[in-house]
Amino acid sequence: MFESLIGLVAIIALFVIISRQQSRIGLIERELGALRSLVLSGAHVAPPQPKPVEQAANDSKPAGAAVAAVTDIAPPSAGEAEGKPSTEVEAGETASGPWAAGEAAPAGSAPAQPAAATAKAAQKPDIETALGTRWAVWVGGIALALGGLFLIRYTIEAGIFGPGVRLSMAAMLGLVLVAVGEFIRRTGFRVPVQGVAGAYIPAILTAAGAFILFGTVYAAHGVYGFIGPALAFTLLGAIGVATIAAALVHGQALAGIGLLGAVVTPMLVASQAPNPWALFGYLAIVLAATSVIARLRDWKLLMAAAFVGTGLWTVLYMTDAPGANLPVILFINAVTLAVLAFVWLGRRGGEAEPAGGFDWPSIAPGFFVGLSAMALFVDPAYAASDALPGAALITALVAVALYRPLALALLHAAGLATVLVYLGIIPPTSIASDLSGGLGIDGLTAAISDTLMLRIGIALGLVFIGAGFWAARRFAASAHIRAASWAAWGVIAPLVILLALWFTFGNLDRDLAYAAVAALLVVVFAAGAEWIARGEEPPLQGAAAVSFALGGAAVAALLMVYMAFGSGWTTILLGAAAIVPALATRWRAYPVLGWISVGAVIAVLGRVAFDPTIVGAEFLSTTPVFNWLLPGYGVPALAFGFAAWQLARTTNGRPRLAMEAGAALFALLTVAILVRHAMHDGVIDTGSATLAEQAIYTLIALGAGAILVAIDMRSPSSVLRYGSLAAGVVSFAFIIVQHFLALNPLFTDESTGRIPVFNLLFLAYLLPAVAAGGLALYSRDKRPKWYAAMLALVAALLAFVYATLSVRRLFKGEFIGLWSGLGQLETYTYSALWLIIGVALLTAGVWLKSQVLRIASAALISVAVLKVFLFDMSELEGVLRALSFIGLGAVLIGIGLFYQRLLTRAAKSEPG
Repeated sequence: MFESLIGLVAIIALFVIISRQQSRIGLIERELGALRSLVLSGAHVAPPQPKPVEQAANDSKPAGAAVAAVTDIAPPSAGEAEGKPSTEVEAGETASGPWAAGEAAPAGSAPAQPAAATAKAAQKPDIETALGTRWAVWVGGIALALGGLFLIRYTIEAGIFGPGVRLSMAAMLGLVLVAVGEFIRRTGFRVPVQGVAGAYIPAILTAAGAFILFGTVYAAHGVYGFIGPALAFTLLGAIGVATIAAALVHGQALAGIGLLGAVVTPMLVASQAPNPWALFGYLAIVLAATSVIARLRDWKLLMAAAFVGTGLWTVLYMTDAPGANLPVILFINAVTLAVLAFVWLGRRGGEAEPAGGFDWPSIAPGFFVGLSAMALFVDPAYAASDALPGAALITALVAVALYRPLALALLHAAGLATVLVYLGIIPPTSIASDLSGGLGIDGLTAAISDTLMLRIGIALGLVFIGAGFWAARRFAASAHIRAASWAAWGVIAPLVILLALWFTFGNLDRDLAYAAVAALLVVVFAAGAEWIARGEEPPLQGAAAVSFALGGAAVAALLMVYMAFGSGWTTILLGAAAIVPALATRWRAYPVLGWISVGAVIAVLGRVAFDPTIVGAEFLSTTPVFNWLLPGYGVPALAFGFAAWQLARTTNGRPRLAMEAGAALFALLTVAILVRHAMHDGVIDTGSATLAEQAIYTLIALGAGAILVAIDMRSPSSVLRYGSLAAGVVSFAFIIVQHFLALNPLFTDESTGRIPVFNLLFLAYLLPAVAAGGLALYSRDKRPKWYAAMLALVAALLAFVYATLSVRRLFKGEFIGLWSGLGQLETYTYSALWLIIGVALLTAGVWLKSQVLRIASAALISVAVLKVFLFDMSELEGVLRALSFIGLGAVLIGIGLFYQRLLTRAAKSEPG
């Protein structure tokens, strides 16, 4: 059954391989057809360039996982008999060695026609060639390897030979395959057919032999117990290392097989008394040998796999081994970094350090060494006694990244490990918040809160600042991304450390010591930014590295203010701080300076959203206007306005627009919050707004729209233009939703006041009507037509509602709720009033040449007509009904005469 399954898998793999090659064969045939056409037309065709063998091997990878293990194997060149490996296959070379049809002709005497025929044959692959050369070799190599295992199994089942003889036969078969592969290679094996280099027979035979030898040694130890763990461990490791070394002449895939066997060896050999020094000493040897071979051939995938294998063993040992040995962990991590720095990334003779670039295999050691460093910080088995080893690993990562600039991944690993450790966020374990003990992991403290962590934090902060700014200055002119990375971690890590230490050891209300440290960081980061900018090419451009440094200075200033001052002064100083980077643009045109000012706006917005009272509700005075709200909102508004004015004269751009928007927003917030404070007896977070308060907000919004329009006319700005439009739209929404519906005293029965004229209706309807009408008139030629029309319409509606509700108040008194009913005289008064207002709107529309007002007049008079015919006819009686119809008729006739006179005058004024 097992043999049938293996045969089925082999058939499926062969079918997949054949299918994948069909498209490639078709493409080659089309190219050959094009070349044949060029040759027949007499055009000169350049001879095909020889194709690197490893590329050819990569191009011919099959889909099966077992087959893929032997496809990247390179054939040797003619000089390999002397020990020099080959990198290319010459298409026109004939086969030599025992497979040659005859002896090669002497140099220079070969006729041109046979050579051309050979080259043509080499460039004309077909399905027969592919089946007979490449696919047959691949499947044959797999069959040899499986055949050796099947032979051992068969002898076991049949009982033909004893265990010792069976294992000896299997070992002999493996050695014979390796020897045959080496014999074929040394006898001058050549592949004269293009595209067949991937099926390099010597390498496939060697891989099959190594596979059988691995199985034999494991069976001798794990199945029969013929050899002990020490000898089995040594033999398996030797086979793996030898296979990796053989890859120098056979290609990367064979090295991968050897590396896989070498890494898996410790799992195959069990011991009653495991020795971690033996395990990691062996892994160090495998890693070093692999790195030497990978460096000689520049095999990045092989090097990354070696780092991953070593890292996985380190993590497995640290998580599963009871009482893990700290020196062993430090040893294997030190070996990993040393191999990366001195072997894999070591410069050859006369080779200069690259100005840019990134070594992606270094991601693996960065990840695993950084993970080890975090474990040494947070694992109680290590951190309870001393956290210095973890700090040493982080420092080593920074040092190697500084020594080998290509290994930039180590810097990111070191920075990320530091940030995670000091924030107490260590994935993938569950994190729980404990108010008494800070962040914890499964009930344990995430970071040891003692003075050692304080001293380590200071030391790591200095390491990141020094290395980060020095490297950023070094690469500022040649590698901008690398410089920006160093500058970013040079500010991020120290700021996170400072923040974590402040939360852990400092006074959260006010701590002048930590504030002094933050102030020192502001100076250091700003000076470092200037130093980096002077190293740019051309200097003082303010690229990404400078931006990170100045951004770090801004964040440090934010922390300093929070640490040193109370909540009220914090808000005021944060707003005023927006002036500093804006003023700095007078001397340096760095793009980031304007955005730092914008950051101040965001910080103040967050502060206000967190506590709108600025100093806390219990400390806010009830004195109207002159309290903490005035400077808390007013000073940032003035500062943002000044910063916008300054930026408009220097760097300009989007930061200036954002500052203008911030200034306008905080100006409105200042007035609105003071009004709310005054109208609620010093309490600003109570209940919903009343109609009077909402009326003031509406007047503020309309006034802000007028101010923004006026400022925009003097100093054009898209922020002011769109801000004025937004103010008008918001005012319109306030009036429709709040004044007419939600807070209308007709529906809420709210008191309108005892004063006849200057009451709530005057404040909530008449004043907004005047303000909206004035803004519509002022913005007629300065804003889009729809904007002025919208404001004119809402002004007319406000006037109509004011007049209607005033009549209601005249009849009902202070409370005008709708449920109090309607009298006949009141009903008639509404009809007369609406007709009068309609005529007034018509007159104003004609005088102001406003079509909106004339249309509003027509709509209102239509409503009055419907009311008279549908409501007054049934509800009114006697003289009131007659007066209602008489008044309506007189008004309609008067309007008709008025329009006729207008049309007659317009006709006379037209030229005949």
